[in-house]
Amino acid sequence: MQFDLRIEDIESWIRGRGFTSVALQLPEGLKVRAVELSDRIFKDTGATAVILGYPCYGACDVFTDYKRYAQGLVHFGHSPIPALPQDPDVMYVEARADVDVDDAVRKAAAGLPGRIGLLASVQYVGLIPRVREVLESEGKTVFVGRGDSRICYPGQVLGCNCSAATAVRDDVDCYLFLGEGDFHPLAAAFGVDKKLAVLNPVTGETRSVDDVRDRILRRRFAAIETARPAVRYLVILCGKVGQYRPAEAERISGLLREAGKEVFTLLTDEVSPQVLLPFKVDAYVNTACPRIAMDDSVRYARPMLTIPEAEIVLGKRTWDEYVFDAI
Repeated sequence: MQFDLRIEDIESWIRGRGFTSVALQLPEGLKVRAVELSDRIFKDTGATAVILGYPCYGACDVFTDYKRYAQGLVHFGHSPIPALPQDPDVMYVEARADVDVDDAVRKAAAGLPGRIGLLASVQYVGLIPRVREVLESEGKTVFVGRGDSRICYPGQVLGCNCSAATAVRDDVDCYLFLGEGDFHPLAAAFGVDKKLAVLNPVTGETRSVDDVRDRILRRRFAAIETARPAVRYLVILCGKVGQYRPAEAERISGLLREAGKEVFTLLTDEVSPQVLLPFKVDAYVNTACPRIAMDDSVRYARPMLTIPEAEIVLGKRTWDEYVFDAI
């Protein structure tokens, strides 16, 4: 599968801005194209293309410090987050894919109920209009939700935000997600309690993420129970532009202190077992991307909680009121 990296558009943008240097920020799956992109940009425009080696998980960690190294930034693989300040010297290249999924959609439709909510990762959000047409030709009623201010396109799901799904929750019997892997569809599966089928546009396969979701939720229940006797809490505040939630960090810190807990605040751009190792506490509350706690909890020596999970520990909500900590 080839994703459209819009190289000619990038070069036109570089010339139009008069840049002699740009930084390239790519997610792990696209870094194999970095040298090729850098070489072509230099040969075609004369602009030096600096490859950023830092991890890149989404537009939430767009590299805001790029001006130290280049005049502009090309951020690949994600759409802008409308709620964040927009920089004219940053170009987002969403790496869209165009593939014929008509037959796969017709096959999937046979196993789906009548009212369907369509969702997609940004690479496949452009397929939504066509998939809608096919589903409607099969007698289905289709809904495409408009997400909140962090969502760029109708039907789009981020790993930390499923508001496009919740927007049509009361209208649908199930969801059909267009994309690869588990990361994005799991965000929707955590956020809505309805059947969700994942259609891989590349392979045409349709599958469920129920087993993965249920396994993770069992781990979340175990983390909550393990954290109940904790006294010393480290509240993690992320400095990345799209994950910085100081108000939420202060709120949960206040609730912990009211409950007689000792609270310490850590500001960091990267959350990892190595970063947290020096701090002698009993449990962590992560206010950054909720998937750090939910997907990677087994990597940490202490219970790693999201904000709603910490509220369960404190008796502010019950397990039956569990919610996804959407940003």
